[in-house]
Amino acid sequence: MEFEREFIVIGNTLQIRYYGIIIVLAMLVAAWVAARIARREGDDPDHIWGALTWAIIPAIIGARLWFVLFPPAALVEQGMDTVWFLQNFTNLQNGPLAIWSGGLGIFGAVLGGLLGAYIYLRRNNLSVGHWLDIAAVVLPLGQAIGRWANYVNQELYGTPTTLPWGITIDSAHRVDPYRSLIDYPLDTRFHPLFLYESLWNLIAFIVLLNIFQRRRNYNLRQGDIFLLYVMQYSVIRFLLEFLRVEIAWIPGTTINSSQTTTVVAFVVALVLFIIRRRNAPQPESTTAASGEKRAV
Repeated sequence: MEFEREFIVIGNTLQIRYYGIIIVLAMLVAAWVAARIARREGDDPDHIWGALTWAIIPAIIGARLWFVLFPPAALVEQGMDTVWFLQNFTNLQNGPLAIWSGGLGIFGAVLGGLLGAYIYLRRNNLSVGHWLDIAAVVLPLGQAIGRWANYVNQELYGTPTTLPWGITIDSAHRVDPYRSLIDYPLDTRFHPLFLYESLWNLIAFIVLLNIFQRRRNYNLRQGDIFLLYVMQYSVIRFLLEFLRVEIAWIPGTTINSSQTTTVVAFVVALVLFIIRRRNAPQPESTTAASGEKRAV
C-alpha cells in the first residue's frame, strides 16, 4: 500500500481517491448535524437520511454536468470544451464520468441535490420550506469540509501571493501562464481559495445555526434561512472569482459563468426575501401590544 497526496494505491490497480473520501465525509457530517437539528425540532431525523439518499445521485450528476457545461478556460484552451466532453463520454481518465479526477461544480451539486430532496419531501408530504432551512444551516458545513478535496487535487487556487499562508502548486496542476517555472518557480505561492471559502463557510454555518435557533425572534418564515444561505454564498463566491485563475466562461463569451450565476442567485434570493418580509405576519408580542393599545 502506497500513500500519495491525491490517492491511496492498494496493490497494482486499486486507487482510493482522497477527493472522494472527503466529499463523502462532508455529506455524512452535514447530514448527521442536520439529523440532530431535526430531532431537536421534534421532527423525524430519518427524513434527513431519506432526503440525502434521494439527493446524492442528482447532486453528483448536477455537479459534473455543470463542470461539463462550463469547463475552466484552461481546459477549453486544450480543446477540452463541452463538445469534447460529450464526444469522449467513455474516457475514464478525463471524460465526463471521471468525477474522481476532480471537476465538480457546486452550483450543479446544489441544484441537483435540491431537486432530489424536493421530490423526497413532496412524496412524504413534508414542509419544503422547513426542511430547506435545516439544509441551509448544514450546507455550509458540508462545503467547508468538502473544499479540502480541492486541496488534495491541487485545484481552486488563486493568483500568486507573498502572504505567509500561500500554498505551492505543482507545475503539472498549474494553468498558463503559471506553468512557466522560469517566471513562476516551484516555490511560488498562490492564494488558497479553497481555504478562504472553507473558512467563510464554517463561519456561515455558525451564523446560520444561530439564526435558525433564534428565528422566531427575527420573525422569519419557513424558507427565509435558505434564502439567506443563497445570498451569503453568492457574495463570497463572486468576490473569490476575482482571484481565481481557473475561470469558467459562459461558452462563446468572456463572461465569468460563476459570477453571473451568483449575481442572478443573489438578486432573486434578495427580492424573494424582501417580498416575504413585507408579507410576513406580525410577531405575537407586537400584535398583542397593538391590541392592548387600541383597547385603551
